Amino acid sequence: IGPEAEEKICARLGLKPAPIASQVISRDRHAAWISSLALIAALCEKIALEIRHLQRTEVREAEEPFSAGQKGSSAMPHKRNPVTAEQICGLARVVRGNIMPAMENIALWHERDISHSSAERVILADSAILVDYLLARTRWLVDGMRVYPERMRQNLDSTQGLIFSGQLLLDLAAAGMLREQAYRLVQSHAMRAWETGGDFRKSVEQDPEILSYLPLPSIQKAFSVDRYLQHVDGIFARVFGHNSN
Repeated sequence: IGPEAEEKICARLGLKPAPIASQVISRDRHAAWISSLALIAALCEKIALEIRHLQRTEVREAEEPFSAGQKGSSAMPHKRNPVTAEQICGLARVVRGNIMPAMENIALWHERDISHSSAERVILADSAILVDYLLARTRWLVDGMRVYPERMRQNLDSTQGLIFSGQLLLDLAAAGMLREQAYRLVQSHAMRAWETGGDFRKSVEQDPEILSYLPLPSIQKAFSVDRYLQHVDGIFARVFGHNSN
C-alpha cells in the first residue's frame, strides 16, 4: 500500500499521516499526550490540594460539599474529611506515574519492536479515563464548594496586623526613610508582637519615628486589605470575561 492510500484513508478518518514511520509510529507523540494528560491531572490536584488545606479545622476558610447524613471521620463525628479532594490528589499521582512508562516506550529496538504495546494497553486507556473522571470530580468540587468569608477575616485578624508588615515597609521607604532603616524598625515591632502576642498595629501607631514619616491615616491605610483587592475585578474579567459575576 503506497503513501497515497494512506493519505486517503487518514483523510476519511480525519487524521494526518505520520511524516515517517517504521513498523510502528514513533512513540514520542504518545508520550507527549500522556504528559499533557498528567498536566491536566496536576491542575486538578492543585485545586483539590488547596481546598484540603483550607478545610483544615484550624483554617476552615473553605470546604468541599458535604451533604446531610454524610459521614466524615469514622472516629470523630465532628469532622468533615475532604474525601473527594483527597481522591483527586491520589489519582493525579497515578496519571503522573504513567509518564515514566510512556517515556520508556520511546526507545525501541531498531524502531520496530513491540515492547511498548503491553505498557500502552494499560497507561493510554487508564490515563484518559482517569483524567475524564478527575475533571468531572473537580468540577463537582468547585461548583459545590463552601466558602466562609468570616473565617478568612478571623484568620487575618488573628495575626494582629503582622501580615501588613511588608506594606508598611514599602510605605516607609516611599516616604523617604532608608529601606534598611525601615526594615529594622518594622522588624523590631513585628518580632515583639510575634513573641508577646501583642497588637502589631497599635505598637506601630505609637512609634514617634514611624509617625515622623507616616501620619496616622497613612499607617491605617497600610493595614487595609482593600489595597490587595483593588485589581480583583480586572483580573476576574480578564480570566472569565467582562460579563462574569
